[in-house]
Amino acid sequence: MPRVTYIQPDGTPKVVEAAAGTTVMEAAVDNDVAGIVAECGGACSCATCHVYVDDEWAAKLPPPDAQEDGMLGCVLDRRATSRLSCQIVLKPELDGLTVVVAPEQI
Repeated sequence: MPRVTYIQPDGTPKVVEAAAGTTVMEAAVDNDVAGIVAECGGACSCATCHVYVDDEWAAKLPPPDAQEDGMLGCVLDRRATSRLSCQIVLKPELDGLTVVVAPEQI
């Protein structure tokens, strides 16, 4: 099962395992990761699961589609590695993925 490390804005890490096919948002919600609110339940219609993907991993993900890109326009501090965690589907090759929870969500 792929592992994801969620880094809180204060630097505290939380490592969780989730089945392949689970989104980074679902894994966070299932494991009580602070700051991943997921108000829309993964429908890509809010930005309450905003994360910053670690630079090492950002290039390994497909780029955001137009809907995700539009929702990212609503976040307070969009960065080059900003993503909605509901749109990142875990696969075995993403084992070890590291994301930082956006501080505006804490």
